[in-house]
Amino acid sequence: MVLELPEELKKIIDGKNFAFLATVMSDGSPQVTPVWIDREDNIIRVNTAVGRVKQRNVSRDPRVAIAIVDWSNPYKAYQIRGRVVEQTTDGADEHIDSLAKKYLGKEKYPWKGGEIRVILKIAAERITGR
Repeated sequence: MVLELPEELKKIIDGKNFAFLATVMSDGSPQVTPVWIDREDNIIRVNTAVGRVKQRNVSRDPRVAIAIVDWSNPYKAYQIRGRVVEQTTDGADEHIDSLAKKYLGKEKYPWKGGEIRVILKIAAERITGR
């Protein structure tokens, strides 16, 4: 089940706000990474490279948690629990470029090496915030 994202959360995700993505390591311990984020309707999207820790973790256990704060008012914050419902390399290079435009004002992601980019598509299952 994909929850409807509240309008205020959509605005925060659509803004230039970093999110923190938590995944589960193989030993059960948490792993957290600051990430660029966007959405496609009610699906939250994060771009990473194949083989990075977060991508390996969600391939084994799709459960994630995300914390995001509105940088213009840090008392507006949301926490999202959900799961990665899809991983795709289709359009992932274009997606990281669009995130570079959003966060850096650059047309192309400047740090792309030889990695294979992948979009993690996340469905929210529980949303809390203020």
